Amino acid sequence: MYRFRNIVIIIFFFLCMVSYAQDTWTLNKCITYALDHNLKIHELKFNTASSKESYQQSYRELFPSISTGSNYDISYGRSVDPNNNQIVSSDFFSNNYSINADIDIFRGFQKLNTIASTKFLYKATQEESLQEKYLLAFRVMTAFYDVKFYQGQLQITSEQLEISSTNVNLVKRQIELGLKAGADLYEAESVESGDKLAFIQNKNNLKAAKLKLVQEMNLNEQRDIEITTLDEVVALDTSYEKQMSTDSIYTNALGFMPTIKSQEFRVHAAKKEISIARGALYPSLSFSAGYGTGYFETNIDASGKVIPFRTQISDNASQFIGLSLRIPISQRWSRRSEVKQQKIALLKAENSLSLQKQELNKIIQELIQNYQSTLAEYEQTEQSVTSQALAFKIAQKKYNRGMISLLELNQSKNLYAKAQNDNLQVTLKLKVQKKTIDFYKGLPVFNIN
Repeated sequence: MYRFRNIVIIIFFFLCMVSYAQDTWTLNKCITYALDHNLKIHELKFNTASSKESYQQSYRELFPSISTGSNYDISYGRSVDPNNNQIVSSDFFSNNYSINADIDIFRGFQKLNTIASTKFLYKATQEESLQEKYLLAFRVMTAFYDVKFYQGQLQITSEQLEISSTNVNLVKRQIELGLKAGADLYEAESVESGDKLAFIQNKNNLKAAKLKLVQEMNLNEQRDIEITTLDEVVALDTSYEKQMSTDSIYTNALGFMPTIKSQEFRVHAAKKEISIARGALYPSLSFSAGYGTGYFETNIDASGKVIPFRTQISDNASQFIGLSLRIPISQRWSRRSEVKQQKIALLKAENSLSLQKQELNKIIQELIQNYQSTLAEYEQTEQSVTSQALAFKIAQKKYNRGMISLLELNQSKNLYAKAQNDNLQVTLKLKVQKKTIDFYKGLPVFNIN
């Protein structure tokens, strides 16, 4: 009975493992998994949480500061009686209680500007986190299409190997019939060996590409991954090409690109930091209030007894309120120096923003130019595949009829394989470029929040 149960458990576990191993991953599924398991994105989440807490604390700085305290003292030998400030030689104890509160009335608007500055910095960290998500999505997409490319190459080399093996068998039959010489067999077997080597190399390249995709996804549970098969290639869309304008795409990208928005927030924060530094040059005014009382063992009544604790607490109570005005006169020029430093920091932030915009414009210009060039290559490779496929088909028939040599047939076969590889590479390259352009247009290429 137990043996049967163990066998059932083993079979169930095996089926689960097979089902898991055969799970097919789409591009969106790969990106979603990578976003959920990327450690750098988790680290940026911590930075965002820290910035959020700093922003919330800047509001709390507007609240009054309240503190309370108590002390218990035992005096030995000669000491001062806190009740009447006279010198006494007896041992006694005393304890005091106090509560104090203070609030800033005016500090050059430093706290309000701090709230604004931390808010901008918090938004900047949010955009930086989003930027890292986009970068990860592009890396996963590139790795995903690399896997597709090597899948296609493996399929092409498999077809080429099948053709080579067929030709070897054909040459063997022709030699048996006395139609071909033995040298043709050596040539055919040599081509077959080369195709076998190419097949093994592409198989290894596919494994390496899958490993790269798994690493980008941080998929630690497995080293192999099955993605969706090669889907329909990119259809030519002339209208899509005509609608592309560098200026319009650049303008759209400025409105949502996290790198630009993050740097803009940092520029706003730098402006507020200047205001904070200037606020230190103004006088500051604060209000404070407090309550205190105490109990003293030396506090006695007319009969010589120590006055009770409750009575002393009530009788010794004192309260105060006050205003404190501080006027900065000289701080060795440090505060004005801080203003100058913050102005320099603002110039640096504005320059970084200009560099970000310049780099974004360059990327979009190069992307559109490369897309248009790749589109022309795609049209040419499509024609080349059609022509080489027809040429190889004719060459195969000519060889079967003895009209051309095996060398000429292999040349035609190699040209056909090269045309297929070129078309596959350009097709996937075009697909990635189109998705990238759509991203800069602001279209929802990735499902990222």
